Amino acid sequence: MNRLTTTLALSIIVTPLAADTSVELDFAAGILALQDDGSAASTATGTRDDDEGVVTEYEADPTAGNTEALAKASQNPVADMISLPFQNNLTFPTGPNDNAQWVLNVQPVIPINLTEDINLITRTILPVVNSPSPASGISSDFGIGNLQFTGFFSPAKTDGLIWGVGPVLQFPTASSARLGSDKWTAGPSLVMLSMNGPWVVGGLVQNVWSYAGPSDAADVNAFLFQPFVNYNMDKGWYLTTSPVLTADWEASSDDRWTIPLGGGIGRIMRLGSQPVNIQLQGFYNAVRPDAVGEWTIRFQIQLLFPTS
Repeated sequence: MNRLTTTLALSIIVTPLAADTSVELDFAAGILALQDDGSAASTATGTRDDDEGVVTEYEADPTAGNTEALAKASQNPVADMISLPFQNNLTFPTGPNDNAQWVLNVQPVIPINLTEDINLITRTILPVVNSPSPASGISSDFGIGNLQFTGFFSPAKTDGLIWGVGPVLQFPTASSARLGSDKWTAGPSLVMLSMNGPWVVGGLVQNVWSYAGPSDAADVNAFLFQPFVNYNMDKGWYLTTSPVLTADWEASSDDRWTIPLGGGIGRIMRLGSQPVNIQLQGFYNAVRPDAVGEWTIRFQIQLLFPTS
C-alpha cells in the first residue's frame, strides 16, 4: 500500500482557510498499492523486473539483498502494503518575529480489496500544528487541524497508466479557528501515475468546497495539485520531488496561490526489524500568500507493513 509514499506531502497551515488545503497528501505512501497489472502477485517474498521497472514481489525484511526490491515496492501500486507516514513540515520565516510553523501530518494508508476488480485505498490525515503568532499581541497556537479522509477507487488490474478516483472529505476538528476552518468540505480527487524503469511519475489533483457549517465562518473553495517524480537508485536510495501547489479561490488574486519549487532524497532502510522509508525535501515557495514563509523543509518517516 506504500507505493507513492516516497513522494508526496502537502503545504503548510497558515490561516484557517489555508489550513483546509495544507493537509498534505503524501502519495508516495502508496495510494494505489493494491493495483495489479496482471503480471505480478502480491506476496511476501520474491523478485523484481528491472526491465519493466516493476517490483512483482517483496520481502518484509529489507536486508542487503532485497532493499532495492522493497524500495520499488514502496512506490509501486502493485505492492499490497499498509503504511503509516509521519510527515513533518517546517515553514519559515513566519509571523512578525520570523518564527517557524511546524505541521506534523499523521496519515495512515490502508488498502481494501472490495472485489476482484476494484480496490479502495483509504487515507486519513490528522495534522498536529504549532503555529507562531501571526501579529504583535497575539499568542502562538498549538493543537490539531481539520481531519481529512480520501477514498480512491481503482481497478485491481491495470496495464500501463495507473489511476484512482474518489471523494475527499474534510471535517471541522480543528482545536482553534486559526488551525482550520469551521466548515465541512468535500470534493473529488484524482491520482494518475506511470512506472518506467527507475522512474515513477504522476500527479494528484483535487478541489474541495464547503457545504455546511456556521454561517459566519468563511466559505471554502480550495484547489490542490501535487505532481511527483521519483528516480530510484541502488541500495534503496532515490531522488524525489513532490511539491504541493494550492490555490484558495476565495482569496484575492494576489494572495491566492502557493507554488513551491524543490526536491530532495530518500532511502528505504530498516530500523531494527521494521522496514521504513525516510525522506528529506526542501522547497522555496516562489509564489505564496503574505502569511506563508519563503521556505519549507519536509522530513518524513514512513513505517511499511507488508500485508502478505
